[in-house]
Amino acid sequence: MAAPPLLEAISNEPEMAGEVVILRDILHVGPLKRAEGQSFSDMRTEFWQQVVTEDKNEVKVDDLERLLQVVTQLNNNEDDVVWLWMAPWPADVCAYYWALQYLAKHLDRYYVLNLGGLPFLDEEGKVYYPQNMSEILPKELVKARRLARPVTPAELEVDGEEWSNIVEENSGLRLLEGGKKLYTKERSFFDDQLLSFCSHQFQKAHRIVNQAMKKMNIPTGDLFLGWRLRKLAEQEMLLLEGDANKTLRDFNVKLPGGAPVPEGQDTPMEDESGENEETA
Repeated sequence: MAAPPLLEAISNEPEMAGEVVILRDILHVGPLKRAEGQSFSDMRTEFWQQVVTEDKNEVKVDDLERLLQVVTQLNNNEDDVVWLWMAPWPADVCAYYWALQYLAKHLDRYYVLNLGGLPFLDEEGKVYYPQNMSEILPKELVKARRLARPVTPAELEVDGEEWSNIVEENSGLRLLEGGKKLYTKERSFFDDQLLSFCSHQFQKAHRIVNQAMKKMNIPTGDLFLGWRLRKLAEQEMLLLEGDANKTLRDFNVKLPGGAPVPEGQDTPMEDESGENEETA
């Protein structure tokens, strides 16, 4: 989602010419500590294969391989530099920490552009503070490029140690407290919020997830929350009907107990507003 406005900004500003490398994994959910003999990419792939059950979505996580290609380019070309565009979103901040260990030998050519706390203008010229780069107009990104700065050796030491501690803890969720400060929670952290949108009548899983994301500002993506609904059903905290191995539109959930819906009476009308395409 962050790439299109940046690609447009690059096309409009010759000084920003360069290759955009997209990190597709969101490292603030799922495990970070690999088992002995296991590669990082295989560990992350196995996690997402549990989360994404649709046959049409072949899951393969290869962010590390693409990052290593970037490192190789830096090794082979002394004129190349890397910019990490970091929005105030836990996935972006985790990407910064994670990439730092691989780019440590090129600190003078590793630039970070931290968009957290920066004001931007929307299409109506009003000031706002975006959470994701996808919300920022390309012309505003052109202006923001002037704030890029190289990562310092002090940041490498402090942030590198912080990330090592987070990896060792290996919690299910990493959330953003502010700035670059992360805090950790169990992967079940948002389960109660999901349950609060469920009732004793069956509702589409995508409706529950969309309401939770919209009203509670949950920063994990709908696929992760759909996985949590399935886990709640496995724990018998929810009842499930339909095919949970397909999309969120293909199965329904409800709280156990409660009076059955009389025959011929529909379940509550679904609010289709605020829906999102399925994303990680």
